[in-house]
Amino acid sequence: MSNEAMPVPTPVTARNATPADVDAIVAAMTTAFFDDPLWGPAFPDPGRRAEQAAAMWRLLVESSLRYPWMLVTEHVESAALWIPPDGAELTDEEEHGFPDFLAGITDPETAHGIEAILDALEAAHPRDEPHFYLSLLATHSDHRGHGLGMGLLRENLARIDAIGMPAYLESCNPGNNKRYASVGFVAKDEVRVPSGHIVTTMWRPARG
Repeated sequence: MSNEAMPVPTPVTARNATPADVDAIVAAMTTAFFDDPLWGPAFPDPGRRAEQAAAMWRLLVESSLRYPWMLVTEHVESAALWIPPDGAELTDEEEHGFPDFLAGITDPETAHGIEAILDALEAAHPRDEPHFYLSLLATHSDHRGHGLGMGLLRENLARIDAIGMPAYLESCNPGNNKRYASVGFVAKDEVRVPSGHIVTTMWRPARG
């Protein structure tokens, strides 16, 4: 469920995220995905969208800190949440409680819609080869237009290339597909979520 709106790739300084970065990462994701063609409508009440979506992003961000693969730019303008091979976005306990979590931060209809989106994406997730999964990529709206997100992605991929692993992502905005292709991702499948929106899954073979 990646979202990237940077037009020009730029070299950036990437570092591992820490618990102290969580608030800034959540803020970046909340602004980046607010008008996203997939995740904007998933939270249909604009007045509560930021609050509701931020709660979900926070859960995903805090959970992923158990892996050493969530990277940010120097001042957390951009963040990339990577799940390593054989990893998962949530712990077993968090996964079990996720429906109740969603119901608690939204309403039954919205919660059901989000679960349907995630189920459709999960069903398309490749399982025949270990890989790194780019769960979320976002740049704070205050810092768009400087190539930070794509620069961060290039840094991330260099680290993945160094250990010879492939990578996978879901592009929820068709305007980003060419950007991902520019760093080696190839369109794999199209996933139509219950709303009718089409998400393009993309695969990048191992290098190095």
